[in-house]
Amino acid sequence: MNNKLMIKIISKILMVEGLLLLLPSLVGFYYKEINDAIIFALVGLITMAITFILSKIKVNDNKFYAKEGFIIIAVIWILWSLVGALPFTLQGYIPNYVDSIFETVSGFTTTGSTILTDIEHLSKSMLFWRSFTHWIGGMGVLVFVMAVLPLAEGGTIFLLRAEVPGPSVGKLVPKAKKTAMILYSIYFVLTAIEVVFLLFGKMSFYEALLHSFSTAGTGGFSTRNASIAAFNSPYIEYVISVFMLIFGINFNIFFYLLIFNFQSIYKNEELKYYLSVIVFAVVTITINVRGQFDTLEEAFRRALFHVSSVITTTGYITFDYNVWPSYSKFIIVLLIIMGACAGSTGGGIKVSRILILFKEIKLKIRKLIHPRAVDIVNMDGKKVTNDVRYNVMIYIILYCLICVVSILLITFDNFDFETNVTAVLTTLGNVGPGLGIIVGPVGNFSTFSNFSKIILSLDMLIGRLEILPVIFLFSPSIWKSISSKRKVINAEKEIKK
Repeated sequence: MNNKLMIKIISKILMVEGLLLLLPSLVGFYYKEINDAIIFALVGLITMAITFILSKIKVNDNKFYAKEGFIIIAVIWILWSLVGALPFTLQGYIPNYVDSIFETVSGFTTTGSTILTDIEHLSKSMLFWRSFTHWIGGMGVLVFVMAVLPLAEGGTIFLLRAEVPGPSVGKLVPKAKKTAMILYSIYFVLTAIEVVFLLFGKMSFYEALLHSFSTAGTGGFSTRNASIAAFNSPYIEYVISVFMLIFGINFNIFFYLLIFNFQSIYKNEELKYYLSVIVFAVVTITINVRGQFDTLEEAFRRALFHVSSVITTTGYITFDYNVWPSYSKFIIVLLIIMGACAGSTGGGIKVSRILILFKEIKLKIRKLIHPRAVDIVNMDGKKVTNDVRYNVMIYIILYCLICVVSILLITFDNFDFETNVTAVLTTLGNVGPGLGIIVGPVGNFSTFSNFSKIILSLDMLIGRLEILPVIFLFSPSIWKSISSKRKVINAEKEIKK
């Protein structure tokens, strides 16, 4: 492996986190939270100092490959979480460092699960950092850094593919850096628009900004214990519902809008399926829960908000859907599993993978009836390659296996079946709340053991990075194969010289 280059890239990216930690420090100074401001500044400056020294390592080979890209991604996300958790523990808001890591991993992976029982106890600077982790993690740590910082001469597309969620990732324009800049520009503009809309709902600028961070990243951290319900505003609920749905759409769609490529939008099957599922879920849940609300409008609003929140894996709440009928809760679980569109800030298995799976099932049934039928799966009028089809099947199998193993491991805490299953589904899908009293919409993860919190934190990372980077990181055989491959390549270069 190109260890020196990997250390250099990791150091540069970690240096950016050190710089970002100065933002909550400024917030702390503005609100006269001096101790918190100093803690953020110290952690940020020390991180920048250490990583600046490491980034000066001399590198002869500036290229890296796919497997190395996966490992870099996994290491960076773990280190960002470990460093980002420090202010919570050092300032005493979350004394247990494992809890701080859980909260920070939940932030960066845009999961929104929390161990906090009193969110409003946090200072404004801590709340800012907590929500800001959603915004950075939503589009991707690496995508953000690539948009503002040169990393390496070759191989940056491997970083983009390793981090941006979905069954396949390509570049919007020839250069990966420009793709990252386009994605973050769209992301920034949409976030700013939401801030404006929330200000019209009489939110303060501070709370509008933080809730926009959480909505854009589809994370769900709020400044209030009661989440969005605390504002008691139908207008705010509708605004956030719409923006959650927007951020659950593949960002390529917004790029097509900018270049007036309406034909590609019209052909996009994932978008059609995503919107169809939302309409079906909202309508049927509205009918199912109508008797629990005074008006049809309120039933519709609650259904729309929570369907939007769950399918986009944001995790905001305005009502305890634990008291909804079984049908509605079952739909909620299905949406937790499916998630949003590929290339969005949402989590879950992704709509495109579910769509390809359905097409595969339909094809296999057809081939049973007509053995000579052509073995082709199409998406958006184009053939889905065999590699993508195979990768989708493997991903779903691995997703199910990780679910089973994780549920088995956390059962040692002796919680009920519903709690264990939905705790894993909601963390692996980067959703936030599950079902039941403990991890449901009005619950939290504080009662889990440290061991279970570590397992669930890994699930959040696995879900956000879509399995492979974390598997690569903890697979010594893959490390050896990368080293062997690079030795062969270097030997061939020497022979050519």
